[in-house]
Amino acid sequence: MLAARVVPGIALAVRGLGGRGSLVRAVERPGSALASSLREAVVAGEDEAEPLHLVADQGEPHKYLIAFAVVLAALMQVIDSSIVNVALPDMMGNLGASLDEIAWVSTGYILASVIVIPLTGWLGSMFGRKRYFVGSIILFTLASFFCGASHSLGTLIFWRIVQGIGGGALMTVSQAVLFEAFPREEAGMAMALFGLGVMVGPTIGPTLGGWLTDNYGWPWIFYINLPVGILAAVMIGTYVHDSIHQQKPPTIDYIGIALLAVSVGALQYVLEHGQRDDWFDSSIILGLTVTGVVGGIALVWRELTAEHPVIDFRVLRHRQMSVGTLLGVMMGVGLYAMSFTLPVFLQSNLRMTAEQTGIVMLPGAIATALSMFIVGRLSRRFDPRLLITAGALIFATAAWQLSRMTGESGGVDFFWPLILRGVGLGLMFVPLTTITLAELSPRELPQGTGLYNFFRQLGGSFGIAAIATLLSRYTAQIRATLTEHVTATDVLSRSRIDALTRGMMARGADMWAARREALTLLDRQLSAQASVIAYSRIYMLSALLILALIPLLVLVRQTKGAGGDHAIME
Repeated sequence: MLAARVVPGIALAVRGLGGRGSLVRAVERPGSALASSLREAVVAGEDEAEPLHLVADQGEPHKYLIAFAVVLAALMQVIDSSIVNVALPDMMGNLGASLDEIAWVSTGYILASVIVIPLTGWLGSMFGRKRYFVGSIILFTLASFFCGASHSLGTLIFWRIVQGIGGGALMTVSQAVLFEAFPREEAGMAMALFGLGVMVGPTIGPTLGGWLTDNYGWPWIFYINLPVGILAAVMIGTYVHDSIHQQKPPTIDYIGIALLAVSVGALQYVLEHGQRDDWFDSSIILGLTVTGVVGGIALVWRELTAEHPVIDFRVLRHRQMSVGTLLGVMMGVGLYAMSFTLPVFLQSNLRMTAEQTGIVMLPGAIATALSMFIVGRLSRRFDPRLLITAGALIFATAAWQLSRMTGESGGVDFFWPLILRGVGLGLMFVPLTTITLAELSPRELPQGTGLYNFFRQLGGSFGIAAIATLLSRYTAQIRATLTEHVTATDVLSRSRIDALTRGMMARGADMWAARREALTLLDRQLSAQASVIAYSRIYMLSALLILALIPLLVLVRQTKGAGGDHAIME
């Protein structure tokens, strides 16, 4: 290790101190000889540091308490991204807002959090990781209270934006903290614990939100964050320490921050509202697209040439990081495509409530949790590429099974496909995250986790926008095709209309009213059938997209799993 090479005996001293957590406290003591020696060693040879190999490889002494606290924070942020959607109708009625106006409750939060995510590494270095992490949780929790107490739409949107600013750090910093809290041979387990919050959260959100809204009112979807946020802040303040590798940047890149806010904000708005505004037929969408693309190019150029950038794109020079990020984007598109469409299908086509939808999806969430726990241990013994391949095949099988669902399917028909989907997610998420961050030095880790989560989030937003557009167009095209076969000269069509007419007349309608009702009902049936076929196509596209991950794994370097040694090998 670097410090052991520069200052002989430090590694042995660290073991005597009882692990890295004790080392950090020793380093933080003013006048400590170990502090001065170690800091000189780190500063002198930071660029030569071995990827993520710490001075002590024992991990934090309270690593599981740290894991519980940071996963709690990440889970709170992920749930809040989806919990609001089921309460929007109640908010519209209570606040007197239109659909377009109330949509900003979700859009404002997403815009703020996506802009903050790539800045988390720099903000952690500027203010200190522990101080920034705890401050973000407190900001998120306070904003949650004021969201629930809001009595006007403008106030609610403002506090949702503030909540997004605080929430942007929770997931990314949690990941970096977990990576450093666990020893290298348990990196897979650390990412498995992190994945519990990231993957299970979207399943819990709609169910919890529906139950709270139905029983207590929409403000409680925000008030529920208060005890969770307080507990997470206290635990993180107690057990999490600043990284010994963090260095406060000497200057602030105001131009980079401005370019990030403009470019990412514009692109995220386009992805959120493009389908609703008919994409490039809208001058606003077209203008924001140009702004986002030009601003994004300028941002990359600025950050690559700035001496102290707010976003260090240079971490993408590591092959594992760049390939893993690309795979993460593709997985994000495929994952979000299914996560977005499945609840909509259950509620719109099968007429399930939000609570019923959550119950149907709960077994899949449990399967994801269990598979991540198992994979966290398997990743020490197996090549991660094999685990990702197996996960992609299982996920694709689940998507294929979902593509065979019909408008007559029931909740039990989704049990095994969602179990397979959960297992596949666990097999993919843990090893992919581990190998993506494997080559990063401790100083690069915060920037790496920020960029990885940023691109995965952006991929998910792109996936949702693309899927929503394709779903609408597929439905229209398929409905038009089906309608061509429903004509006055078609024997089956006439027979169906006559049967429906007789059914309406049996209920007391007169001849003409019964005929009208029969045609209306047939029209609804055509739309429902077209929708089912469109969803089927979307699930098949998700399967193909996930399978496309497999050939790209040849770009990933082999990682040695035996003994937990994750050193990169050619």
